[in-house]
Amino acid sequence: MIYIAIFIVIAAIAAYESAMMLFMFVLVFSWLIYKRKHALFILGTILIGFFTYFYFNATIPKASNTVNISEITWTDDYRINGRFVRGFALGNDRNKWYVQLKIQSEQEKEMLVNTSLSGKTFRIVAQEIPKRSLAHAYAFNMDDYIKGNGAVGQVEVEDFQYVRESKGFVSFMAAKRFELKRHIQSTFPVSLQAEAEALLIGSREQMPTDLQNAYQTLGITHLFAISGLHVGLVTLLLHEMLIRIGIRRETANWLLIIALPLYAFLAGGAPSVWRSVSVTEIVLVSLLMKRKIAIADAFSLSVIGFVCLSPWVIYQIGFQLSYLAAFSLIYSTILLNSSTSYLRQSFVITAVCQLIVYPILVYQFYEVSISSFLANLVFVPLFSFIVLPANIFFLLLSYTSTSISNLLFSIYEPLRTILGEIITYLGSLPFQLWNPMKPTLSFIFLAYLGIILFFISMERRKNKLFSFILLILPMVMMHITPYLDASTRITFLNVGQGDCTIIEMPYRKEVIMIDTGGLLRFEQEKWKDTKEVYEIGRQIVVPFLKGKGITKIDTIVITHADADHMEGAEEILREIRVKEVHISPNSHKKEVMKDLMEEVERQQIPLYEKKEGDQIASKYFHLQYINPMDLEYEGNNDSLVLSMRNAHFQGLFTGDLEKEGEEEIVRKYSKELQQITLLKIGHHGSKTSSIQSFLELTRPKISIISAGYSNRYGHPHPEVVERLNNLKLPFLQTGTDGSIEVEITKKGEILVTTP
Repeated sequence: MIYIAIFIVIAAIAAYESAMMLFMFVLVFSWLIYKRKHALFILGTILIGFFTYFYFNATIPKASNTVNISEITWTDDYRINGRFVRGFALGNDRNKWYVQLKIQSEQEKEMLVNTSLSGKTFRIVAQEIPKRSLAHAYAFNMDDYIKGNGAVGQVEVEDFQYVRESKGFVSFMAAKRFELKRHIQSTFPVSLQAEAEALLIGSREQMPTDLQNAYQTLGITHLFAISGLHVGLVTLLLHEMLIRIGIRRETANWLLIIALPLYAFLAGGAPSVWRSVSVTEIVLVSLLMKRKIAIADAFSLSVIGFVCLSPWVIYQIGFQLSYLAAFSLIYSTILLNSSTSYLRQSFVITAVCQLIVYPILVYQFYEVSISSFLANLVFVPLFSFIVLPANIFFLLLSYTSTSISNLLFSIYEPLRTILGEIITYLGSLPFQLWNPMKPTLSFIFLAYLGIILFFISMERRKNKLFSFILLILPMVMMHITPYLDASTRITFLNVGQGDCTIIEMPYRKEVIMIDTGGLLRFEQEKWKDTKEVYEIGRQIVVPFLKGKGITKIDTIVITHADADHMEGAEEILREIRVKEVHISPNSHKKEVMKDLMEEVERQQIPLYEKKEGDQIASKYFHLQYINPMDLEYEGNNDSLVLSMRNAHFQGLFTGDLEKEGEEEIVRKYSKELQQITLLKIGHHGSKTSSIQSFLELTRPKISIISAGYSNRYGHPHPEVVERLNNLKLPFLQTGTDGSIEVEITKKGEILVTTP
């Protein structure tokens, strides 16, 4: 059965990506020949593979370039945050769409929050959302997210009207799940609600970001995903209850077969839930039919059913991790049975699961928790035998006696708070994450080849050293690859309306960041506030650094005290090690710098005020500040301006320097700045910068304007664009072109690339 599942998964990948992927059939075919499988079996599996390919090719949702819908019916997969409802809905064209609905008033939001939207149909005026460039190669990709959920596109809605409500089974179960969620929110203490929602109904909406980061650092995030463990406990609980009230075992099994899918709906229907429920159902049915099925075949049947019903699920990380971990345990029984020691078995289970999923984790999240081996040994039993059963118990109790549940909550809540604080503290300890870089697909292939050979060798107890080398080799290659690059790379990151430039010197010997991006935040009505504040540093800059495998920044240069240049610094300092920070003289006195200064002081990072003539030590370039020229901080014209040059290249990074500052530089550096290679245009292309004399002096081969897509300020200003065009100076803009990388090769060639 496993081979049929493999053929069907390959067929789904080929239907989405390219028919060329069908050549992977040859590999499986060769393996079947090697295993001496019967000819009819081989022929049958290949025919099934081709049939499902053509079926998927004809039925999978295709991305739509036009929006032509007037009604949407919400699924259960939506979220209300701030002034938007975002989630998936079925259009009247029968396709699934990602909808971004704008709420117009506080009363309207109150109405939407207090009802389940699943199954409700709205008449809408849909607008197409313009395509934007990715922030960078490692940023969240909306197109991939839409494809992974079987949708055809996204629409924006401002005008809508409620039409009707579906009375179908799925909507009914979604309404029950909504009621369960509201029950938890009304009966559980506030500090326990997020955990109860995650463990009982599979909703992580309320999980604070800091707590999620701590769990991720420790490699125990999976504890908050409803999985086989949860389903097993629910199954055991129900089965024992039925037996104890006198129901025959066979009848109890049939009742479980009916009840488990209902639980899957209540639990949110994530891939891990349906995997566990479907496998349990298959095993129960086989027992009732007195045809016991092998657990591997039950899992394979589950995969086949899942992929045939929703082939896009192959792109969901939950599906990939859930089935990979399950299959790795099934096919490692010899290893697992090699010891009767509980501790050793637990370690082997953890090690097997971590090894099998690490290539996917590195590919998707660019880092892997090293401490997860130890953390899972402690926290898996703790959550399995105490935290999860406690939540189930409290939920049942809250339906029978709130006074007793409140009494017990008063005992449990302080203990759980202490546990949460311990986890947060452990998650804050340094050096727990391995962050090599985002590997290529060839590295992923090598990593899995090494893992499979390692497991085979361990089971056969042969060639252990050789297989260990094969296991470690891809990890070493991933880790050292960035340090073999002889080029200098300058990346102008697309951080919206702001500045952030990252300079990587050859062989990753030095990393310099000029500004960190940030947001100008404006006052708004309270009901429009989001649950989690959007942070440029944490959500745009840090993923780029981790995707590149940058774990240390030698120098952060904060050109001046404007939020769009430095508001994200504090978030970066909390996740990436920084050796020193440079600021313009006396800019630290500005209120906007307060949080950054506190974080710098907390971490005891050396802070230096820099001015004209000061330098940054480098083995590869002469890096010198040419502004500010005095110690009085007055704003944009006191931006730190950095000159970077060697025999092949000269670049100028100007912060928000305006007309007066540029005139001073033209007067003082008229010989040094003639015909430079690269210019970061000042003040996002505002008409107060990039004066004619400055551009005529520098005449850069390439200019970069760091300005957001369709920004409210109209940057770059048409006058600046006209000046650049009249002087025939080529330029790129981060908002429209995406993150821009300028590569200076070892031979001095200059290469410019965009996503």
